[in-house]
Amino acid sequence: MGGYFKHDTVCVDEGCTIGEGTKIWHFSHIMTGCTIGRDCNLGQNVMVATGSRIGNNVKIQNNVSIFNGVECEDDVFLGPSVTFTNVINPRSHVNRKNEFRKTMVRRGATIGANATVVCGNEIGEYAMVGAGSVVTHDVKPYALVAGNPARQIGWVSENGCRLNFNEKGEAICPETGQLYRIDEDNVVRIR
Repeated sequence: MGGYFKHDTVCVDEGCTIGEGTKIWHFSHIMTGCTIGRDCNLGQNVMVATGSRIGNNVKIQNNVSIFNGVECEDDVFLGPSVTFTNVINPRSHVNRKNEFRKTMVRRGATIGANATVVCGNEIGEYAMVGAGSVVTHDVKPYALVAGNPARQIGWVSENGCRLNFNEKGEAICPETGQLYRIDEDNVVRIR
């Protein structure tokens, strides 16, 4: 488990995997059996639970708990105080550890500060979840969602810029010049 940085206040349990170049900051807890990729940055007070998986180049801001059943692919951004759940109907007096539902955050997706992702849902590639939103259903790739419950309000490019589609169903990212096409309410990058 060498090749990564951890602040002196971080607790790293035995039996986890942490990639080279990853940085873990104050008061975080990395639990046995989790996997964290290379070149990640975990802010203050982050918990990564047993069985969770974090890809490469993932940025996790302060006060985020990655519970068992949550997987974040490469290049994901989780804003401050993002909340994940892993049981639909938790009760203190009922053990439901065998009912954990998987939550998948696909490559390049962003979840804004104080958003909540209810378990069992998938956030698509390069999707963007607005700050304070509550995700109660799957989010399509490149979709921009906001609100409680989160509803789609537009589309974004891989750089996070709002996409405006013309009458041909095409849009160009203003930062990169990448071309996107919308077809049957799904967006794909063309070039």
